[in-house]
Amino acid sequence: MQTGVIEGRIDVRAVTDAVRGPEHGAVLTFEGVARNTFEGRAVIALEYEAWAEHATRELAAICAEAEATFGVRAIIVHRTGRVEIEEPSVVIAVGAGHRDGAYQASRYCIEQLKTRVTIWKREIYADGSAWIANPPGEP
Repeated sequence: MQTGVIEGRIDVRAVTDAVRGPEHGAVLTFEGVARNTFEGRAVIALEYEAWAEHATRELAAICAEAEATFGVRAIIVHRTGRVEIEEPSVVIAVGAGHRDGAYQASRYCIEQLKTRVTIWKREIYADGSAWIANPPGEP
C-alpha cells in the first residue's frame, strides 16, 4: 500500500500493515470517518473530489516530512467519491520506535492534510448539500 488518493473503500488493514516493521514498537492507525451530523444538521453521506495527481504528491511530501521529523514510517490514503456514514474517508498509519513519535507524526499528518491538500468535501443532507471548508476552485 502506498500513500495516495484512491476511489472506493480504503483497506485499513493493508494501510496499517504497510508501516509495520521489526523496529516499530508502536503502530498507530487514524481513521477519519463520516459522521451523521454537522452543526446540528443530519448528514446522510459525504462526497469527496480531488485533484488526485497534485493531492498524491502533497500527501507524499507530508509523509516524507513526518518521517524526517519524527523518525517514523507514515502512509496516508484518502478516498474520493461517495462515503457512507461510519466509513473512513482518510486513513493515516504510522510505524514508530515508540508511541510518542507515532502520535506526534499522526497528528502532524492530519493537520497538514487539512491545510495543504487539494481534496474537497461535500456533505449530503436529506434536503440538499453543501461544500465544507474548501469548495472547488479555492485553495
